[in-house]
Amino acid sequence: QVQLVESGGGLVQAGDSLRLSCVASGRTFSGYTMGWFRQAPGKEREFVASISSSGGTTNYADSVKGRFTISRDNAKNTMYLQMDSLKPEDTAVYYCALQRYYSGYARAGNYDFWGQGTQVTVSS
Repeated sequence: QVQLVESGGGLVQAGDSLRLSCVASGRTFSGYTMGWFRQAPGKEREFVASISSSGGTTNYADSVKGRFTISRDNAKNTMYLQMDSLKPEDTAVYYCALQRYYSGYARAGNYDFWGQGTQVTVSS
């Protein structure tokens, strides 16, 4: 089993920045693809960003490309999402997720373990 715990969410104004963290425990962290997803009220959970086990490959949703940066520190079992130039449409609960066996980075169903989520609210 893997436990994932997100933190770093909050209420900010448009144009501000936030950094989310996801700490993993219970399994070796470094061997797995990780991802960030988000879900706004009344909408489906959507892909935000992913990072390969080594951190060498990253992928982003078009809506956040150039504003968000995903990274990981395998020594600390921690993944990050640096969010800059935040917009009101970024308001959502943000979830981190882990894939045991790589099967594609953008589909939520490909991830096996999820955190409880952290709320990000961006006011205009």
